[in-house]
Amino acid sequence: MKDMSSIKDLGLAPEGQRKIDWVKPFMPVLNSIYEQFQQQQPFAGKKVVLCLHLEAKTAYLALTIQAGGGDVTVVASNPLSTQDDVVAALVANGIRAHAWYGASDKEYVEHIHQALDFEPDYIIDDGGDLVSTIHRERTELLDKVLGGAEETTTGILRLKAMEQDGQLKFPMVAVNDARCKYLFDNRYGTGQSVWDAIMRTTNLVIAGKTVCIIGYGWCGKGVALRARGLGAKTIICEIDPVKANEAWMDGLSVMSMKQAAKIADIFITVTGNKNVINKEHFSLMKNGAVLANAGHFDVEISKPDLANFATSRRNVRPNIEEYIGKDGRRIYLLADGRLVNLAAGDGHPIEVMDMSFALQALALEYLARNPRLDNHVYSVPTEIDNKVASMRLRSLGLEIDQLTPEQERYLASWQE
Repeated sequence: MKDMSSIKDLGLAPEGQRKIDWVKPFMPVLNSIYEQFQQQQPFAGKKVVLCLHLEAKTAYLALTIQAGGGDVTVVASNPLSTQDDVVAALVANGIRAHAWYGASDKEYVEHIHQALDFEPDYIIDDGGDLVSTIHRERTELLDKVLGGAEETTTGILRLKAMEQDGQLKFPMVAVNDARCKYLFDNRYGTGQSVWDAIMRTTNLVIAGKTVCIIGYGWCGKGVALRARGLGAKTIICEIDPVKANEAWMDGLSVMSMKQAAKIADIFITVTGNKNVINKEHFSLMKNGAVLANAGHFDVEISKPDLANFATSRRNVRPNIEEYIGKDGRRIYLLADGRLVNLAAGDGHPIEVMDMSFALQALALEYLARNPRLDNHVYSVPTEIDNKVASMRLRSLGLEIDQLTPEQERYLASWQE
């Protein structure tokens, strides 16, 4: 198995295994699915490629798919979120891997292609790189892939654009659109993990500072909620008038990016779009501004514009690069503009990802049980969403009420 993988050091496996062993007791929903898959073997005889942030929680998802009979290969969706010891542990458990921390852009692309050389039947994608590579460069695999699941807003935007253009050649399940994903992972997971990473990386106090959050989707809502809890004065920048009104009525300041650029101390992008912070904003920022990205790709903060702003640059702490302008102003970029909560932290809390990865696993099982779906982007079936929520409640020892037959009839009737 070792010679079939591209990893940093197999000798790191024991430390990675300890990390995986730590997360497993805190993922009761995925534990139940692991046992179910072991018995039912929904992926028996099938090859599965997972393109994910390779750390302990995602490792347990890969092991769960393997328990269901899948022949699994993993590849990184972000080179700065890869934990080499966890990758080594996966290889030691019989899973192929093509990833290492700090891979160059060229190496990252090579790893994607090495994983696709495995010729998967199913995929789990995070950001859409597997899907786009198959459709643009590895078209010989289009008839082989039976379907997959995608868990990010960015990836689903790509998938829906492909579907609209008639270019999507196999079915994909939009896991990010499930209630058990965006209400918890996007909101509470992003909210906690982004601030964990920023505070750990900078060692700065948040209380009293002015924070600008660009994007008020579910991720932005979570980041804003935690910013307020930490005592920050919070600004929202939006392009959606409805979301801007929502932010205002949530008690937050709302303004344009040009206005916010002059007054904020910390900027956090959460949009899924490119160049939302660019040269016109760098020219307005005050000395010491800190920039962090919580979107999937490192394009939300324009790094070329930031490089052009600077006359010199240096690393001042791990994951902090200082850009000094002609006028002496300093702007600090965290984690090279990559997804800050994973590139400079451990990602979302374990219990939150338990729900998201349960959805991923069950979405893949849904595809395996329904092999003749058309080539569309599908929502997670309501019964799967509710199943994950119910399993989570049971793991917490919580009970909820049920509708009586009379109540069900009343809600279904227009005559009463």
